[in-house]
Amino acid sequence: MTVPGRRSSTFSRLLRHGFTDPSGAERLLDVPELSALRGDPVLLDALGATADPDLALRGLVRLVEAQPETERQTFTATLLAAKPFRDRLLGVLGASEALADHLAKHPRDWESLVTYEAVDLHPGVAEFEQGLAEAVDAVSLRVAYRRCLLAIAARDVCGTTDVAETAAELADLATATLRAALAIARTAAPVDAAMCRLAVIAMGKCGGHELNYVSDVDVIFVGEPVEGADEGKALQAATRLASHLMRICSETTVEGTIWPVDANLRPEGRNGPLVRTLSSHLAYYQRWAKTWEFQALLKARAVAGDPELGAHYIDAVSPLVWQAAERENFVPDVQKMRRRVVDNIPAAQVERELKLGPGGLRDVEFAVQLLQLVHGRSDAGLHSGTTLDALAALAAGGYVGRADAAQLDEAYRFLRAMEHRIQLYRLRRTHLVPEDEADLRRLGRSLGLRTDPVAELNKEWKRHAAVVRRLHEKLFYRPLLDAVAQLAPGEIRLSPKAAGQRLEALGYEDPAAALRHLEALASGVSRKAAIQRTLLPVLLGWFADSADPDAGLLGFRKVSDALGKTPWYLRLLRDEGAAAENLARVLSAGRLTPDLLLRAPEAVALLGDPEGLKPRGLDHLQQEVLAAVGRADDAEQAVAAARGVRRRELFRTAAADLIGSYGTEDSPREPDPGALVDRVGEAVTDLNAATIAGALRAAVRAEWGDELPTRFAVIGMGRFGGHELGYGSDADVLFVHEPREGVDEQEATRAANRVVAEMRRLLQLPTTDPPLLIDADLRPEGKSGPLVRTLKSYAAYYHRWSLVWESQALLRAEPMAGDRELADRFIELVDPLRYPAEGLGEDAVREIRRLKARMESERLPRGADPTLHAKLGRGGLSDVEWTVQLIQMRHGWVEPGLRTTRTREALGAAHAAGLIPTEEAQTLDEAWVLATRVRNAVMLVRGRPGDTFPSDPRELAAVGRYLGYESGHVGEMVDDYRRITRRARAVVEELFYGA
Repeated sequence: MTVPGRRSSTFSRLLRHGFTDPSGAERLLDVPELSALRGDPVLLDALGATADPDLALRGLVRLVEAQPETERQTFTATLLAAKPFRDRLLGVLGASEALADHLAKHPRDWESLVTYEAVDLHPGVAEFEQGLAEAVDAVSLRVAYRRCLLAIAARDVCGTTDVAETAAELADLATATLRAALAIARTAAPVDAAMCRLAVIAMGKCGGHELNYVSDVDVIFVGEPVEGADEGKALQAATRLASHLMRICSETTVEGTIWPVDANLRPEGRNGPLVRTLSSHLAYYQRWAKTWEFQALLKARAVAGDPELGAHYIDAVSPLVWQAAERENFVPDVQKMRRRVVDNIPAAQVERELKLGPGGLRDVEFAVQLLQLVHGRSDAGLHSGTTLDALAALAAGGYVGRADAAQLDEAYRFLRAMEHRIQLYRLRRTHLVPEDEADLRRLGRSLGLRTDPVAELNKEWKRHAAVVRRLHEKLFYRPLLDAVAQLAPGEIRLSPKAAGQRLEALGYEDPAAALRHLEALASGVSRKAAIQRTLLPVLLGWFADSADPDAGLLGFRKVSDALGKTPWYLRLLRDEGAAAENLARVLSAGRLTPDLLLRAPEAVALLGDPEGLKPRGLDHLQQEVLAAVGRADDAEQAVAAARGVRRRELFRTAAADLIGSYGTEDSPREPDPGALVDRVGEAVTDLNAATIAGALRAAVRAEWGDELPTRFAVIGMGRFGGHELGYGSDADVLFVHEPREGVDEQEATRAANRVVAEMRRLLQLPTTDPPLLIDADLRPEGKSGPLVRTLKSYAAYYHRWSLVWESQALLRAEPMAGDRELADRFIELVDPLRYPAEGLGEDAVREIRRLKARMESERLPRGADPTLHAKLGRGGLSDVEWTVQLIQMRHGWVEPGLRTTRTREALGAAHAAGLIPTEEAQTLDEAWVLATRVRNAVMLVRGRPGDTFPSDPRELAAVGRYLGYESGHVGEMVDDYRRITRRARAVVEELFYGA
């Protein structure tokens, strides 16, 4: 007996076995009909192994209840004794409600799952014909068809057959069904049958031996008169037989339907005669057929009716199929057809469309068929109607890279398995991934995803769809296809017009210039040209996946011109792996990284090293910079070396950021944008600190040798001190010094000022490297105050004159270069200012709020949209940072976690201390990260800093790609930015202004 309020052990066991309604399952297990099964220990295990244990149990109860009482004991005994039968039956019941309905209606059909002989594991057409042999009309044919389907589904869900074998079995069952339907039609009209020869040609997936559970079965009918019969009357008789065959399979009866038989792929489609003679077919194909009709014929296979006539039809049309690639406009026709299919998908369904959407099954099929048609003229090994067989043949023949083929094969199998399981549930024709959580859970479990079925399913689906989309484009847009497809046999040269069309389709705005680059890169017989000819089709696909393909191709040409004769660069290209894709991403994502790379093209080597994109720490960078400074002959050479290191590290950081934002074949896009922001901020801060340390060493050595007359330190402020620098940020600093023992203070101050002046000059010298601007405006008295102060002078000023905004600015103060002991004493000096004992007084809080309000009204650039300005706009960086800093100044004296220069770290500490609720903290963090990424994106794309979204459409699209928005979704990006920052501003109004 279960204690009231406590759950039974059965309830817990049911939960552990995957039941989502354990209470309902308990009630079902208690029905009298399951008395013989209830105590069986393996039953729950078997149910728990199914895709949907609740569904399987409901189906089992219905099946047991449907058994005649005389048969029930036999059924239950068999279920308990035979594990293969138990797994098959329960597997089907847990995956298909429709087949459970069939079993409840035909309760003895479970017996078809009991036999487990070798022939049962892989039946062919003959075995299925035997299974349908007793069908004498449409109703009995449906019952027999479902019984055969039951066995196919059982082998499928138990893993006895893989997805390709299941599809082949379904096609074989369809073949047997068409034969049985034709036999029924002939029996019903013996006069018509005696007058004509009729062959049924399977097309589409049935013809390709890769049918779905529920799909139209595409056919073409070929008819001929028997010897001595009138052709017209014979064709009329054949048409009546063909029409009856279609009705037998398609019409709804008391046992439902089988599948629609679709003859619309015939010449002239639905406007043409249902049945034609062989000569009429050939006349049409030779004179009128369009490209898509030859593509469809690639899968033609004679399956029923007169075998000799069917074989003659296949022999006659096959040569026409393989000549189709020589037709004018062949490749554009195929592309146009693919685009038309995608364009016809309702917008609301595109993301759920498994077959026709981007990255769907049709992408694989189109790409494979296109390559078959192009190369099949000269290679009969490609003449297969089965997608996976054809893909394997393309890989074996070198037409597709083996790695690409393996990834496409894996993705196609996964997507087809999804399609099979979706259709199997209700035996309905659909290619839409369900939205309901329970349906997704069952689907995921049916594919072996058991830990978190819904999340794992979505992840795997998106991953495979992304692979298909990328590889489909890589194959489909290969410019060489036009050349191979459109020229006379033996002559392979891309016509400028065709190449221009191809490049325009890839998104190139200046195809003529792109053609010149391609010619320069790929012409000639050198090893370099040969490698680039191999790589270019791949690169073109990657460039096309960016917002600026033209820039990508131009950048690649420049890098190749600079490095083309170096052996390691050619090896890097030949790899056609991560390095090539990383290079394509970097060159086509904006102006900054190509500019950095082209100043020193050898940095491209970083893209081929798995460790090459990881940031190097401050210690490593300082060691390298100071060593380079030590080797230099003078200060200018020394800082040139330091700036060269900075440029290389900027490139490393930006490349890693872009690749993490875009994702590649080998590594998916970084899911946490905050992690990307933190890595960029830390890396740029470290490399700027190392560069300043190098400039300081160079300036001191040039005039004073090893030791300056005064101890000297550089304190980072603003984003520099906060480790939050972007690509275009200045370095905000304070300079502090302390005369060495015995040195006059005025002499020490002059020396310190000369060092600062020399550092700033060296870091801004006109060179090919980006300058590093040092900004000391946050010093006491601002621009009016001395550039350098002694520690005593800082102490005197802060003690007597310091304003609240200066204390706020000091929240970001952190040692960056120079004398560390002096810098640490400076930090000790300012800690009581930035974290005042007992917190801020009300007057100080009011002053901070007044300053913030004034800044909002005065500093926003004229004409700027306040809802889109990343720094000063609504919910932007300033809003979040001032809110966090106010909390730091009020509570930092008692909360050690708040004593940090980093905004996100302080925000996390405020949340941990209970000073900001969870939702508000997440809102502020999301807005701050997004605004920071917008600024980084603008710099990466335009090559110069900016705080607002670009107005140029191509630049705006590039910012969108960096932020994770696909082409055509920039409006959604801007809307999301406004929504996120609007919510952040509401939090700021509450926490900062006390609204």
